[in-house]
Amino acid sequence: MSVVSIGDSFTEGVGDPYPDGGPDGDVVFRGWADRLAEHLADHVGEVEYANLAVRGKLMRQIVTDQLQPTLDMAPDLVTLSAGGNDLLRPGSDPDRMARILDLAVSRLRAAGSEVVLFTGVNVATGYMRGTIGLFARSYMNVRAIADRHDCYLIDQWSMDVLTDARAWDEDRLHMSPEGHRRLALRVAEVLGAPVQQRWDEPWPETEPVGWAEARREDLTWLKDSLGPWIGRRLTGRSSGDTVTAKRPALTPVNARR
Repeated sequence: MSVVSIGDSFTEGVGDPYPDGGPDGDVVFRGWADRLAEHLADHVGEVEYANLAVRGKLMRQIVTDQLQPTLDMAPDLVTLSAGGNDLLRPGSDPDRMARILDLAVSRLRAAGSEVVLFTGVNVATGYMRGTIGLFARSYMNVRAIADRHDCYLIDQWSMDVLTDARAWDEDRLHMSPEGHRRLALRVAEVLGAPVQQRWDEPWPETEPVGWAEARREDLTWLKDSLGPWIGRRLTGRSSGDTVTAKRPALTPVNARR
């Protein structure tokens, strides 16, 4: 079985670093897609896997840069998630994005690849509240594309377990290692691969965070995450400007057992 994952930071795995990093001590991210490939290798036999995703990329950049290399590899399965960075920019148009996504999916399906698409998580809280209508509209378009082209759909919107703060990294934009782990289990389940653990296992009870501590966390987030993110947007830079795909070619995935 061959699997190619394309997209942005969500698929690159930002928020879920490998403990040992890269050969030069650089941070290398694992994420749900790597975890899924490992899971498939454990349960469905030999798997070859490539991950072309690069953080910060817009939907058109993903399609322009990653689609043709994916088609050239002729994989059995493609996971495609794109559009989150578009939706966070002023003037984003979910219908224009849908037309780009639809064209990409139609090319993949015509080439014989199965395709996995994703809605986003229900973000109706905190600093994302004002964008909820835009995001919901985009996710309905993704659903329609999945139906039209007979794709697998990972409906993160209905995954209430991902609305817990522990599913998210300190930057509040990328999933935590536990969030990535749970999502990988859900994707495997949708694909029909055996799963022994529950992605929707309830989170352990914790003590509520006090007002003062919550405000300190907010200030740290503003300084370390939101501020730099806004700075990049104002200067036309992206976190992925100097990043290349971590796994640009199909290579075997070792089963973990």
